[in-house]
Amino acid sequence: MDEIRAFLVGGIICALVQILMEKTKWMPGRIMVLLVVSGAILGSLGLYQPFIDWAGAGASVPLLGFGNTLWKGMQEAIGKEGFLGLFQGGFTASAVGISGALIFGYLAALLFEPKMKQ
Repeated sequence: MDEIRAFLVGGIICALVQILMEKTKWMPGRIMVLLVVSGAILGSLGLYQPFIDWAGAGASVPLLGFGNTLWKGMQEAIGKEGFLGLFQGGFTASAVGISGALIFGYLAALLFEPKMKQ
């Protein structure tokens, strides 16, 4: 049942974002920033972690979950390092995900022929 819940929640999030992309003239980058910032704000209010606990990967994998991860890293680093943790916490918490995206993106570019959209 957990897998079905994660699939449905992730699908609903993606469908809502797709509707947002089609109904507005916002560029994809702006929508991505909106999602990350929304995840961080919901995490700071204590609303996103219960949602992740209920929905699992359906809530933690989309960009909302990335924003929440950044927030949790910043919160932990601020507790340890003070003001400087505000700048380093997000990078520490999300380093594995960012590194994976860069490495797999590079490998995909090597294996396939990327083309510019025309």
